[in-house]
Amino acid sequence: MTRERTDIEVEVLEIDGVAPVEPQAQTSAQRQPQGGSWQDWRSWQGRVRRLDSRWWPLGVLLGMIAVALVVTVGLGIGVVVLVVRVFLKLMRALVG
Repeated sequence: MTRERTDIEVEVLEIDGVAPVEPQAQTSAQRQPQGGSWQDWRSWQGRVRRLDSRWWPLGVLLGMIAVALVVTVGLGIGVVVLVVRVFLKLMRALVG
């Protein structure tokens, strides 16, 4: 059984209550330089420095993980310092 390819043509009337804007034909002055837009590195400046606002949950999650790691390392160092001080005081009490 062979399936025939069927093309469906649709017209978009509105998206989320807003009528779509018809794309304008580019003139030769507005066209991108030969080779594509990825080679025009000057347009990357704003994209590299700013993240999309949809990424804030990832920032919150990574921030929480970073805070948990800092607190854990800090508590670990505090416990080691406390154990060393107690050990040194015990040694001083026994020896001298």
